[in-house]
Amino acid sequence: MRTATTVEASAGWADTLDFVVEAEKLGLDGCWVAEAWGADAPSVLGYLAGRTRRLRLGSGIIQLGTRTPVAIAQTALTLADLSGGRFSLGLGPSGPQVIEGLHGVPFAKPLTRMRETVEIIRRAFAGEKISFSGKAFEIPWPGEARPMRLSTKPNEDIPIYLASLSPRLLELTGEIADGWLGTSFVPEGASAYFGPIDAGLAKSGRTRADLDVCQGAEVAFAADEGELRTMVGGRRKELAFSLGGMGSAGTNFYNDAYSRQGWAEVAAEVRERWLAGDRAGATALVTDEMVLGTTLIGTEAMVRERLRIWRDAGVDTVRLYPSGDTLDAKLTTLGRALDLVRQVG
Repeated sequence: MRTATTVEASAGWADTLDFVVEAEKLGLDGCWVAEAWGADAPSVLGYLAGRTRRLRLGSGIIQLGTRTPVAIAQTALTLADLSGGRFSLGLGPSGPQVIEGLHGVPFAKPLTRMRETVEIIRRAFAGEKISFSGKAFEIPWPGEARPMRLSTKPNEDIPIYLASLSPRLLELTGEIADGWLGTSFVPEGASAYFGPIDAGLAKSGRTRADLDVCQGAEVAFAADEGELRTMVGGRRKELAFSLGGMGSAGTNFYNDAYSRQGWAEVAAEVRERWLAGDRAGATALVTDEMVLGTTLIGTEAMVRERLRIWRDAGVDTVRLYPSGDTLDAKLTTLGRALDLVRQVG
């Protein structure tokens, strides 16, 4: 398996930069930069392009609705040039809480918008004049405008990854993307993801070998079972937030993902209690199995075995989120995890 991580630059930028630079020295293969509702990703990626030499860099993710498709293409072409061809474009629909609540644009037809966005971006990458008439986008806008092409050098080699959780977007990922940025992944329930992805791959005449399956999880090492219980207990509230607070009352893709992997009843109850303001009650419902199923937390032997299971389930690239209260602690955790990935192969 290849290795990567994800960083976000809203706070502690100096430590974040040092972490990425040192992670490259440890042998990490890639770094994705998140945006969410904090610092923008392209600015950070441009800076990292100048401070790294080998590391693969990617937007993890640029959210649909925050920029036009051509603006995204311009950003990707620029970052690919600045990094010497080390850039991958990660796109995702985000959710109504961020798109509507923060950016003030409709979270409408994410499947259509994603398909059309990727098509427009690839036309821009190819150096074509952009003339597109779809359900979500009309370029050029009707009137006096004429189709234009970007003045930058074409580059059709920029990989496009999609961050998707819902079945229809997973199928689209298999159909049109070069890679899948996944989350909330339980290898024992991987068919909930790979069923739609494989259907999309079949539509485009491709196989799983044509798609980089990139999955992320926190990694933390416990010295013994007692420390492990403490670690798991500390992660329950984070998972409860994902199930109950990441989205709106009607739309929560994380909750839906856990539901499809066997935890529908508990996921529904966690969301109900979280939205009612009962954070403690929601947290108490999260089980050890749910935490351990979607993370790489455990003794060294446990983490090694989980990595084997992830590899055998079809994960090509593992995004490692190392625990630690300090920069040195995070780098130590990352180094141990990288050693285990090399052992697993």
